[in-house]
Amino acid sequence: MKKFGTMIEFKEYIKKLNERLKKYIPASLLPSEEALYKPLNIFDVPKKEADEYKYKAIKYAFKHHYENNSFYRKFCKENDVRPDDIKSIDDFVKIPLIPDKFYKTYPAGKEFAMWLATIYTGELPNIVIRKNDSYDDIIKKFNDAGLVISYSSGTSGRHTFIPRDKRTFYNSEYGIAKSVVTMIYPFWEYDINGYLLMPNPFKTNVFAGKVCSVYFDVIKNVEVAIDREITADIIQAAMQDNLKGKIVRYAMQRENRKMINRIVKWLKEQHKQKNKIAMVGAPFILYFVMEELKKSGETFDFGENGAVATGGGWKIYEDKRMPVEEFRKMVEEVLGIPPEYCLDLYGMVEGNGWMVHCPEGHYLHVPTTYYHAMVIDENGEPVAYGEKGRFAFLDGLALSYPGFIISGDEVRMLEECPCCHRNTPVLEPEVKRAKGDEMRGCAEEMRRVLSMDMSR
Repeated sequence: MKKFGTMIEFKEYIKKLNERLKKYIPASLLPSEEALYKPLNIFDVPKKEADEYKYKAIKYAFKHHYENNSFYRKFCKENDVRPDDIKSIDDFVKIPLIPDKFYKTYPAGKEFAMWLATIYTGELPNIVIRKNDSYDDIIKKFNDAGLVISYSSGTSGRHTFIPRDKRTFYNSEYGIAKSVVTMIYPFWEYDINGYLLMPNPFKTNVFAGKVCSVYFDVIKNVEVAIDREITADIIQAAMQDNLKGKIVRYAMQRENRKMINRIVKWLKEQHKQKNKIAMVGAPFILYFVMEELKKSGETFDFGENGAVATGGGWKIYEDKRMPVEEFRKMVEEVLGIPPEYCLDLYGMVEGNGWMVHCPEGHYLHVPTTYYHAMVIDENGEPVAYGEKGRFAFLDGLALSYPGFIISGDEVRMLEECPCCHRNTPVLEPEVKRAKGDEMRGCAEEMRRVLSMDMSR
């Protein structure tokens, strides 16, 4: 069973985390950053205090984008909204929301760089673009100049590009680390052996992989499942039903088998040495590893020496979606890791808010100090707690682009968790795409690229 320590012990726990992540913490905090770094437990801040943090964070971010982003300022004027109109949290409904599909409406070549400049809040660095530069070529040039531009994609292979400056990206990475480490308390310690079930963060611009570079600072030893370059062109090619796509998938199929074997070997070594382990990333990769173990009749009993933190991508095959609860049972049966140490995260490339399952009931807790979550109907109006609708959010940490987004995800939000004491609203355990929206998620593009041939 999960053991809870005293407040003094928890403070020491977070203090140790901050020591490991000191490079991510700005020397001087902006109002939106205070809402992330100052609260000890971002999932358990008294409502009045959380609202004070959140109002300052969102108000600051909205004013910042209004004054420094000409595209968003024009959008606000069309909606007749100005920063002075936001006088309380009740006024947050006035802030104009951008459909997530907007971040897919980009051209190619030099025009792509101009598009990035339009949505970026501030001035992009000057780079030289050649005629045949790919999206990844252009992104690399910007990133070499100090940015962290990353992308996700849907089933169409049309990517979502988000330009972050280094400060915003560090805030996002710290946010995901603090969210997971807080929720899985008291499991985390630095001397853990980890496996990242994602592309190597230093060899890809896919956000689901890139944001996990903080994992290498959170724990001591990390192995990587996909230690090769994953580009936008590879993802698009693998999704195409043509000769090039078949060749790419065939080459990946051979690598995927090697990947599964490496992870199985690693698990055996860790179990034999009685090491504490943490596996983080795409659930479908761990699913195929466990399927391989089941075929050979092998199981482990890591118990409370093991933890799993997954990030979206609950489709296993094109025609099969694994329920999250079923996945947890499989983890317990095959790896011996209890359900309270098997948690899922919900996040997206457009945002920097990380919702994490609580160990008690596996509801997705929403950070409320810098991130304002909403559920809206087809007319863009907020619905009551308990009603289904589109997930939308105002993100106080998004300072290099307007993070006021309507997503294509369908959710139901509850005012409080039915299973634990934490002071946040929650989303029901599984998030699905709304009807008519293409499937995607933190790991969906990786599943599309990798899993289509894994079982053959």
